[in-house]
Amino acid sequence: MAYSTESESRKLLGRLRDAMASDIAGQERLNKITRLIADSMETEVCAVYLFRDEDTLELCATIGLNPEAVHQTRLRLGEGLVGRVARWGKPINSSYAPSEPGFRYKPETGEEQFRSFLGIPIQRLGEKLGVLIVQTRDERIYSADEIYALEVVAMVLAEMTELGAFVGAGAGAGLAARHKQAVLIRGLSAQDGTAEGHVWLHEPRVVVKNLIADDPTRELERLNEAVNKLRVSVDEMLAMNASGDKEQLQVLEAYRMFANSKGWLRRMREDIAAGLSAEGAVEKEQSQARARMAQVQDPYLRERLSDLDDLSNRLLRLLTGQNNQNGAEMPPDPVLVARNIGPGELLEYGRSLRGIVLEEGSVGSHAAIVARALSIPLVLRAPRIVDEAMNGDQIMVDGEQGIVHLRPEDTVVKAFREKIAMKAKAQERYHSIRDKPAVTRCGARIDLSMNAGLMADLPSLESSGAEGVGLFRTELQFLVRNKMPQRTELAALYSRVLDAAHGKRVVFRTLDIGSDKVLPYMKPNDEPNPALGWRAIRVGLDKPGVMRMQLQALMRAAKGRPLTIMFPFVAQYDEYLAARAEVDKTIAREKRLGHVLPATLEIGAMLETPSLAYAPEKFFQEVEFISIGGNDLKQFFFAADRENERVRRRYDTLNVSFLNFLEQIVERCARSNTPLSFCGEDAGRPIEALCLAAIGIRSLSMRPASIGPVKSLLLRSNLVELRAVMDGVRERGEPSVRSAVMDYLRAQV
Repeated sequence: MAYSTESESRKLLGRLRDAMASDIAGQERLNKITRLIADSMETEVCAVYLFRDEDTLELCATIGLNPEAVHQTRLRLGEGLVGRVARWGKPINSSYAPSEPGFRYKPETGEEQFRSFLGIPIQRLGEKLGVLIVQTRDERIYSADEIYALEVVAMVLAEMTELGAFVGAGAGAGLAARHKQAVLIRGLSAQDGTAEGHVWLHEPRVVVKNLIADDPTRELERLNEAVNKLRVSVDEMLAMNASGDKEQLQVLEAYRMFANSKGWLRRMREDIAAGLSAEGAVEKEQSQARARMAQVQDPYLRERLSDLDDLSNRLLRLLTGQNNQNGAEMPPDPVLVARNIGPGELLEYGRSLRGIVLEEGSVGSHAAIVARALSIPLVLRAPRIVDEAMNGDQIMVDGEQGIVHLRPEDTVVKAFREKIAMKAKAQERYHSIRDKPAVTRCGARIDLSMNAGLMADLPSLESSGAEGVGLFRTELQFLVRNKMPQRTELAALYSRVLDAAHGKRVVFRTLDIGSDKVLPYMKPNDEPNPALGWRAIRVGLDKPGVMRMQLQALMRAAKGRPLTIMFPFVAQYDEYLAARAEVDKTIAREKRLGHVLPATLEIGAMLETPSLAYAPEKFFQEVEFISIGGNDLKQFFFAADRENERVRRRYDTLNVSFLNFLEQIVERCARSNTPLSFCGEDAGRPIEALCLAAIGIRSLSMRPASIGPVKSLLLRSNLVELRAVMDGVRERGEPSVRSAVMDYLRAQV
């Protein structure tokens, strides 16, 4: 049959729209649609498989196959030709299906009598929803026009599936309405804490309500008008940024290339001719681009496909008239949901957010740093969350486990609220010991400080009971701006930080950029492994002007008060000497200019690389304090990227070899009488903190919310007894002290 794209396809779409609008049950509607498709395509079989869960497809309707197999036949993702279409998101067109690799038939369907096979993925905006197939007894290769027509039909089926058009009596478990059912999503924990609230999409998807249109001429006019507006807006953005950042210009140039792409426009015009509306044509192209993006490994190509995705959203907003939120009001208990978000945008939301859930991002990203600074529970790499969530949906975020409950069932809500209530009671207990020093039962006093990076952190200095700021991340003020901050601006900020500390010690860490913290106005380096590349003090020593500017700002902010400065990522003694020389030059210059010098000046280093632990004895004698940067040190010690879920959980902080290494550092600092602290996520975990104290570390720096739980456990513990337990594990040759420590603590309760 010679299938006419512009006539038969349009007729079929019209019949589908009528079927969608008809007042019939969901299963009956789906049955009717399969008959319409089979008649239009002149095939003996039409079948629709929809996803029951992430890995299982269910036969939900058919004409031509055994009707008793409906809602009984299931296939795993990748199983048989249907499963392969679903896995790869690409059509399979075969004149003789049994000859295809991976062919498998289900006897209960009676499909063995049919030879030809055409399978089309049912997907929308990259979300896999099912598979549409047609078959005939005769051997037959389906034409490009027929494949195209069935792709258009599959897109309409995807919309109907998402809208719940097939839900109804007898619909079966595989046909639950999308955006209605409870969803459990497992991501990556980036900031502890629990939160309950309602979804606020940072950039909500454009809702397309009219995929099918009757007047192709009018739809072509609408498309052309919107594309022309899009091109003008891109040209205006380019003109405004003509002298701006080179990387940003490259992105805008890519935008302009796509906006003027003849192929992109031609395909959308063909979609309109086939019966789609202008919006439907744009969304069809966007869906296919997202499907390609899921298969592409090359980062450059993924970026370009992402540009096209963004451009499609802009075009859809022009066609639908929808702005970013389309009049929606932020709920009083918002949980932000986004693919990703910059630190500046996140700071604009501030502490109004109950929680944050992102599809992308890393634990060291700018957004994660800001979320930790604001003490907002954060889950990263939550798959499909943007497509699954709708504004206003109930959502529960478990930042400790990296779990998100979207539209949770009542039993989950009850259990989650009980967990929140237990945490609230614990916080009351922690508040009662806020002003007590952290002195263990054996008489050891542990100094507990907090980490900070924003002025918004400083009120926690008093409320948490912290004895000072063990780490103030100065890079946040650089990361949230589009240009380098002025020295006067930094001096004013640092001065306000010292004011807010009310005389308590604040350790200012100099600019720690590089790796995954790239300044928006600094050209990124193409490094195969940025974590081991040009970052932190290496950048400062290569760009001494930036370091001197920051040192001057810090000294002027002190206004005659004590000042403490720490250099990050020091790997060698000579790096510390070079940085210390810059401090001396800055002091001399400030003195010549007549500026008031700090009353006292402490200069320290972060020990984040194993190499510094073996520095010459002279380093330990000269440096005024050392802070172990536990996050980086642990990943370098175990050669395990903390962004890589496959390896990061395999290595325990309480591993005997790591504790032995830390104890060597404790002993070297004790011999030279060098103050030592531990800063990082493990410092804020009570069991880990207790063990760090047991090996002789007497100063810990953590996020403010961790101080209460850590202090509570320290007050109830005897480090001498605990050390004996840990030594026993070492003598027995066991790899980790965790189990023995947990058994000891349970016995003390």
